Amino acid sequence: MTPDAAADPVLSGRKVLILVSEDWYFCSHRLPIGVALRKAGADVVVATRVRDHGGRITEAGLRLAPIGLDRSGLNPLRDLRTLWELLALYRRERPDLTHHVAMKPTLYGSLCAWLIGVPAVVNAIGGLGFLFIAQSAAAKAMRGAVRLSLRFLMNRPNSRQIQQNPDDIAFMKDDIGVRPENLVLIRGAGVDIDRFKPAAEPSGVPVAVCVSRMLYDKGVGELVAAARLLKERGVKVRIRLVGATDDNPTSVSAETLARWAEEGVVDVAGHSTDIAGEYARAHIAVLPSYREGLPKSLLEAAAAGRPMVAADAPGCREVCRHEETGLLAPARSVEPLADALQRLATDAALRRDYGAAARRLAVAEFSDRRIVRQTLDLYRTLLADRRRRPIR
Repeated sequence: MTPDAAADPVLSGRKVLILVSEDWYFCSHRLPIGVALRKAGADVVVATRVRDHGGRITEAGLRLAPIGLDRSGLNPLRDLRTLWELLALYRRERPDLTHHVAMKPTLYGSLCAWLIGVPAVVNAIGGLGFLFIAQSAAAKAMRGAVRLSLRFLMNRPNSRQIQQNPDDIAFMKDDIGVRPENLVLIRGAGVDIDRFKPAAEPSGVPVAVCVSRMLYDKGVGELVAAARLLKERGVKVRIRLVGATDDNPTSVSAETLARWAEEGVVDVAGHSTDIAGEYARAHIAVLPSYREGLPKSLLEAAAAGRPMVAADAPGCREVCRHEETGLLAPARSVEPLADALQRLATDAALRRDYGAAARRLAVAEFSDRRIVRQTLDLYRTLLADRRRRPIR
């Protein structure tokens, strides 16, 4: 799966600790990196909240360190316990390099790494998410504290901050104040181009599938409103929602999803483990998210050769390139979103052209092999630089 199959002169014998909020997220987004590290001879520890995927992590030859991290919670006592738990873990493991994925792991993990002097730290915040989108007074107040913390922790001399798109690189530099030399562009988690392959369009009414957590910040509310508008216009297209709710503050309630399903304007499919099959059975991929790092659902759609409709927002436009691999509509819009869906639903030739271009893009720029290679190269650069000193 990766060219790093033999013991590596820099990585072999090193201990790498990867901190990520959820075991399912590690498996879907970071498992290839963990496997590549193990094959290169590294000792890999995965610290995460364990639910249903712990066995898959250990079967891959990685050590599992269960933690009680609550990625969306705002309970200060619980977060203090989590921080204490992480600090004990970092002291016990004494890793050579840590890789923190998402906002809370980056903040807490970087603090622990600084306190015990981890030689190399890599952070990855995929999308800036709820905290930097929400306009409530509480969110705005919290943003100030987070900005100061990120500025301090990310500007350590042997720390690197991965962002997945140029918009977020600019945001980290201009808004947070991270030094340019500490910022690295690695575009997404990659996609398995062997698992996701183009398939002939199914017959029947065109299906536009949205594979996403069911969050309002993902544009799900606007998508349902666009589906109603398309129904009023008499456009033959089915909108299918694939994904579950979670504990994010903008999660759509189960009651609302049930009401949408009863209304019949969208198909509410819930969680699925067969995303490749979902795209094979669909004609269009749609994700009107307000902001992303680089959405894996669109990467998978592109690899599957499906044209896309997405919000003209950071992250989304990296994969859904307007009039090339799909169509963009303004974020938080309804009518332009409906217009874009209608255009693709009624033009099979355009779908084929955009879908073929999307597949070419996925193969050329977003394969998981490419992302793994870039990430391991970053690890090697940090670990091989003998001039760097522990972060203190």
